[in-house]
Parts: sequence; structure tokens; C-alpha cells
Amino acid sequence: MATTSRRALHLLSLLAARPQWSLPELTERLEVSARTVTRDIDTLRQLGYAITTVRGPGGGYRLGAGSTLPPLLLDDDQALAVAVALQTAPATIFGLAEDTARALDTLTRAMPPRLRTAMGTLRLTQLRNYWEFPAPPIDPRALAVVGTAVRRRHALVVETLRADGTRPDPGDPGFAPARRIEPHHLAVWAARWYLVAWDDGWRVLRVDRLLPRATTEPFPERELPGDDVAAFVMTSPDRGDTPAAWQCTGSARLALPAEVVARWAPGGSVVEHIDAGHCLLTLGAWSWAGIAGILATFDTELTDVQPPDLVRACARLAQRWAHLPS
Repeated sequence: MATTSRRALHLLSLLAARPQWSLPELTERLEVSARTVTRDIDTLRQLGYAITTVRGPGGGYRLGAGSTLPPLLLDDDQALAVAVALQTAPATIFGLAEDTARALDTLTRAMPPRLRTAMGTLRLTQLRNYWEFPAPPIDPRALAVVGTAVRRRHALVVETLRADGTRPDPGDPGFAPARRIEPHHLAVWAARWYLVAWDDGWRVLRVDRLLPRATTEPFPERELPGDDVAAFVMTSPDRGDTPAAWQCTGSARLALPAEVVARWAPGGSVVEHIDAGHCLLTLGAWSWAGIAGILATFDTELTDVQPPDLVRACARLAQRWAHLPS
């Protein structure tokens, strides 16, 4: 029975690997008779897998979608990918938070110990942000190194990369030698990965801008200012985001608290605290009108608007809105 079950799982993995298999191909791969393959296919159908028989000279078997969701067969990499995706699912999809939490719990409990350990290296904080922008790709190896260091509370040695992900030369402007940091927590905001770390003071670093090297050097736990990872990341002025990535960048002083603006500002924006009721917002867009439109969504008084191109764009939008039919 155990042999039959293993063979059926192997058959299922083959069917999931490509759109269609012929019967001779399956018998060769499984090293069994055609009658055994058809019997195993019937077994999988009884378990709820929709396996279609394709007739004709080029026929065979195809795994399709059934009326109910049968048990899924995932390899290690697929299971980890699904688990990370569930953790980083956008908080803007209202009503799915409980479902994703249950799905993650179910998947984690079904994982063998080695995968649960690997999943533990990615201790995440999901920050709510209602403006989602595509983020540059991140090296999964770097993410794994950082995640493991966070979980084990081991120091990292990091180099800072250029915006395009390449290593700067020693003579380049802005070059900094490798340095030791203490990784505290990983956070995801607007599809970007951030590392909260101690580096002669608290820092928020873009993981895609780091070349990390693991160490076995432990470090003591430190108390984060405010003890709120999400707020710290969203209001930190040194996240390493580069407004120059946008075609246009501008700033304005808003008559709103920094924590309010940081919650609703687009990903990659920088919110600087001025006082209890004011902050400076720096953000980018593909046009000056785009920045002006985003500023208008805060519905508050704007001052110190820079640069002049942004001031003119705000004026143009104000004129258009003033002539709207009542």
C-alpha cells in the first residue's frame, strides 16, 4: 500500500509538471505497466483530482481543474513561495486577512520540520499601505541570509549596492566599505523589503540595496523606539528609497501629523516629522500633475511646495477644478 501511495504521488507530480503525458511516457517514467498507470490514475480521480483522458494518436492524460480543491502536492520551494506570498499578501484586499492567516497556519502545520525552520528565517511585519507600486526584483539569496540573521540574532556584514543592484567601485561617489550591523526585523511595505537594523543607531535599510554576509556573532536585543516596527519603517527618513527613480519628484509641507501621512503616502515616499500637526512629504510620479493629484488626496493645507514645476502643476489643476460644472 505504501508503494502504491508513493507511486501515485510520483504520478501526480509528473502530471503537474507539464500539460500532457502519453501513456507510454508515464509507464517509462514510473517503470510500471500500462495497466498499473491507469489503475493509479483511477485512484487519483477518486481522491478528487480531475485527470482528463485525451483521445487520438497524440492523446494521453492531462491534469485539469476539478469542482473541488483536492490535496495539493508542493515541493519545498513551492511551499516556501506560497508561505511567503501569504505573509506578504497586500493588506488592501479587505476581507481576506483572516483567510490568508488560516491558509498560512494550515500550510505551516503541514510542513515538515526542515521547512518550518526555513520559514522561520523570514519573520515578517506586513505594513499597511494603500498605494502599491512595483518594486525592483530582490535576490532571494540575500533575503535568506538576512532572514536567517534576524531569526538567529546574528550580526551581518553588509555592503551597500548601487540603485541598479551592482557593487560600486572604491573610487565611486558614495562608496562605503563593508560594515557590521545588527539585524532586528524584516518588514514589507509597498512590495519592498526593509531591514530594521542597529548601525551606531537605528536604521531602516532596503534589502535590495544590500550585499549581506552572514556571521555567527550574536548581539543583544535592543528596544526599538516606540516599539512599533511598522511606524518606525514608514516614518524613517533613511529607508534608502530614491525619488530620482521617478521622472518627477517634489515635496510639500502638509498640515497633518507624520503618522497619518505615512500611512497613506505612496510606497517610496519619505515623510519627515516637523511638529505634532505638520510634516514634509517628498514623493515621485511620472508627471508633475501626478504628484499634485496625490497631494490633493490629503485634503489639507499645503505650503513650501517645491519645485516651481510642481507649484505650476497644482495651479493648473486648481484652475481646471474651479471650472467644473456645479
